[in-house]
Amino acid sequence: MPPTRDDTGSGNGRLTVCGVPAPTRMLNKVPEVTVLFWVTKLLSTAMGESTSDYLVKAINPVVAVLLGGVVLVGALAVQFRADRYIPWKYWLAVVLVAVTGTMAADVLHIQFHVPYTASTVLFAVVLVLVFVSWHRSERSLSIHTIVTLRRELFYWATVMATFAMGTALGDLTATTLHLGYLTSAIVFAALITLPAVGYFGLGLSEVAMFWTAYVLTRPLGASLADWAGKPAAVGGMGLGDGPVAVTLTVLIIGCVVGMTMADRRTATAGATPG
Repeated sequence: MPPTRDDTGSGNGRLTVCGVPAPTRMLNKVPEVTVLFWVTKLLSTAMGESTSDYLVKAINPVVAVLLGGVVLVGALAVQFRADRYIPWKYWLAVVLVAVTGTMAADVLHIQFHVPYTASTVLFAVVLVLVFVSWHRSERSLSIHTIVTLRRELFYWATVMATFAMGTALGDLTATTLHLGYLTSAIVFAALITLPAVGYFGLGLSEVAMFWTAYVLTRPLGASLADWAGKPAAVGGMGLGDGPVAVTLTVLIIGCVVGMTMADRRTATAGATPG
């Protein structure tokens, strides 16, 4: 769907995020949902898992979360300041949400001994509350009209909640339920086909199927990253969290470059007469 303008009247006055002014009306701030979108999203979830696991071992976990939070705020400020979707700004924010959200969920378990069952339920409740608040405020959960700051705030709150819940859910199946990383990945790979069948085969709500698939990419990516990086003694391939994180980062950069080039071609074609 091409970028649209919001005509619903979402409030007056100029809002700020972390002191950074952002336009209250803008072009759509979210990329089109394509195969490359889903590939990049899956890579970002896996990269967030492996990077988080590497950082919380390399430095103090609480310090890692705080540093990640500071960098994330900066990336979100850059994203909010833009008046349209710009691939590198958007995906930088997604990647940092993946890393920081994963670390936050892991620290709850490791430092504060919160069971994965409890954290999964907690983050699921948070996600539902965000969805309810978003729908009551905007009467829609569509990603095709993220054209106001308020909607963008709801969007990123949803993204952060999905990453945190997905992290806890993936760890719940792999460790608490003793399925292991590979089996968990297979389970979530099977589950993620259901939204596609629901949308393309049964004609179910595009919005509901999108967000269902979006949530499921998190535990799927995390399970795959853990399977690749963790030692063979705990069911992994033993490649190491650091090397896996670097490899995934390179792949994500390649995807973002591809999306940037496609975005420029689209803009050039739209500016060409006839």
